[in-house]
Amino acid sequence: MHSLRDLRRRIRSIGSTEQITRAMQMVAASKMRKAQEAALAGRPFVQLLYRIQREATARAGVFKNPLLEVREVRKRAVVLIAADKGLCGPLNTNLFRLAAEFDPESTVFITAGRKGAQFIARTRRQLVAEFTYADTPRYAEARAISAFARDLFLKREVDEVQILATRFVNTLTQNPLCAGFLPIGEVNIPGIKMTDKLAADTAEVVFEPSPEAILGYLLSHYLDIYMYQVLLNAKASEQSARMVSMKNATENAESLIKDLTLEYNKLRQGNITKELLEIAGGQAE
Repeated sequence: MHSLRDLRRRIRSIGSTEQITRAMQMVAASKMRKAQEAALAGRPFVQLLYRIQREATARAGVFKNPLLEVREVRKRAVVLIAADKGLCGPLNTNLFRLAAEFDPESTVFITAGRKGAQFIARTRRQLVAEFTYADTPRYAEARAISAFARDLFLKREVDEVQILATRFVNTLTQNPLCAGFLPIGEVNIPGIKMTDKLAADTAEVVFEPSPEAILGYLLSHYLDIYMYQVLLNAKASEQSARMVSMKNATENAESLIKDLTLEYNKLRQGNITKELLEIAGGQAE
C-alpha cells in the first residue's frame, strides 16, 4: 500500500505532466487549424493542374519527355516525408512500417523531417539526401525536394521515384500513402480523387509554340506543386495526430489524478479513524 507522502508525490507529478500535455494540445490545435486550411485550400488547384497535365500529355501526339519515360525498375528512390517530432500517436510508426517493405538493396531514400532520417539511419538503409520543412511548408522547400528527386531520375541513377507520406482525411484519420512521382503518369495525389474522362473528350487541342515548349515547362512545375501539396497534407496530418494524442494524454492524466485523489482521501480518512480509535481506547483504559 502506498503512503500518503507517495500518493501526494504521484499526484503532483502527474499534475505537472497534465499541464504540459494540455499546453501541447492547445499549441497543436492552433497549428492544426492553419495546416488543415492550407491543405484543403490547395486541393482544387492541384486537381485542376493534374487534369491539365493529363489532357496535355494525352493530346500531344508523339511528344516525348524524359520525365514521362517508363523504364525497367532496377533501382528506385523513395521520398519519405515524416514528422520532425514525436508525440503524434502511431503516425510515424505506420509510415515507417510501409517504408520497411522496400528492398534496402535496390532502394535509396530521400527524407523530409528528422524522424524519417532517424529511421533510415537506425535501419541502416541508404540515405542520399535529407531535407527539412517548416510547420507552415513553403513552396521553396517542396521545389528543392522535387528538384533533387527529378535530377536523380534524369541522370538515370534511379528508374522510379515514389513518395511515402501521410494522407490527411480528417482530424481523427490520417493514412500512410505510397504514391508515384516519377515517371509522370496517373497518380494518387493525397486527399484528391481523380476522375479521368479524357477518352470521351474529342476536342481538338493546338499547342503554341509547340508541345515540347509547353509541356517541358508544365511538367516540372507540376511536380513541384504536387510535392508542395504532399507536404501540406503531411503537416496537417502531423498536427492533427499530435492534437488528438495530447488530448488523450491529458484526459488519461485527469482520470489517473482522480483515482489517486480518491485513494489518498480513503487512506487519509482511514488513518484519522485509526488515530481516533486509539485515542478512545486509551481514554477507556
